[in-house]
Amino acid sequence: MAATALGLWMMVLTPVIIVLPQRVGEMAPGDKASVLSVVLGLGALAALVCNPVIGWLSDRTTSRWGMRRPWLLGTALAAAVGLALIGLATNPATLVVGWCVTAGAANGLMAVLFALLPDHVPPQRRGLVSGVLGMAQAIAALIGVIVAGSAPLPIALCVLGGFAVLGAIWLVLCVPDRRSAKGDRPSFSLRDLAQTFWVNPVHHPNFGWAWLNRFLIFMSIASIVNYQLYYLVDTVGVTEGQATRLIQIVTGIQTVVIFAGSYFAGWLSDRLGRRRNFVFVSALIAAVGLLSLVLFRNEAGFVVAMALVALGQGMYFAVDLALVTEVLPDSAKAAGKDLGVFNLANQLPQSIAPAIAPLFIAIGGGHDYTLLYLVGTAYAVLGAFAILRVRGVR
Repeated sequence: MAATALGLWMMVLTPVIIVLPQRVGEMAPGDKASVLSVVLGLGALAALVCNPVIGWLSDRTTSRWGMRRPWLLGTALAAAVGLALIGLATNPATLVVGWCVTAGAANGLMAVLFALLPDHVPPQRRGLVSGVLGMAQAIAALIGVIVAGSAPLPIALCVLGGFAVLGAIWLVLCVPDRRSAKGDRPSFSLRDLAQTFWVNPVHHPNFGWAWLNRFLIFMSIASIVNYQLYYLVDTVGVTEGQATRLIQIVTGIQTVVIFAGSYFAGWLSDRLGRRRNFVFVSALIAAVGLLSLVLFRNEAGFVVAMALVALGQGMYFAVDLALVTEVLPDSAKAAGKDLGVFNLANQLPQSIAPAIAPLFIAIGGGHDYTLLYLVGTAYAVLGAFAILRVRGVR
């Protein structure tokens, strides 16, 4: 699972952190923020559809290969094709197509991969396994940035896609996948498909509060990750080359911080049998990091701020996923679908945040990110308090 998660996050994070901003800057230098928002927003829309739908389909798959295996491999292959399109794109339209294919397929892979957690991991071990998956995310960001900066872009993206496919193949060969008999398969209808995007928060309030918490945290993350290259160039005042190198350094620091924070928080959460407090504290730490970007507009401040954000992220991802698996409405028959709905909280911010970010940036004159990062701080604080509303999980 960790190997597949590593490939998955390499395909998702590398374009967002460095590749898409660079490519958009080459194609539309005079309107880069707006064009990037369109590219990211449409990709997030594709992810929004594919994540729960592919999770729903995997719940209903009765192939002799199992429920999850066909989707694990198929989505990894499709995402790799999308990455290749990004590398070969010569105009924004092709870039949009490539990113939509990548984001949609990778998020389908995410839904199926996360469904393996309630399928195979007992509750008392999910914090540790979630921590390992969080560590994979940190390592993926570092590897992706290094590969993208060390080889011609089309080759680099093919390498990242190939790694993801190999990870999926390894998991397919190793996982003792569930096999659902046709008689046990949940119903398969257009009405059921429409309900794929919905879990009633009134009937399942714990799931609803956990979803809101994830949505707000990802609104906060999207406020910083998508625009950090432009922040360094326009606000801190470094060149694009210096900004790229600084992002590589910061990504390395974040890898170490997230690695340590994910493992320790996941392990300690299992030992103490507590989830909510870890999620609450981690969200506040990330909020402090975002606020630091507003207060300290220099290279050193950027490094410290991003390290704090990384610590909050590492702790958060290690424990939040474990918490959610304990409040799923139906983990036996609809884990893929429900985790797909939960992952919408990851994807909606990637459409909403880029859509509204230019408004906050425009208030600052088009080159000031102060208001954007203040709003991102507020999202993180609200997310921290939302998790305290979850009941039945300590």
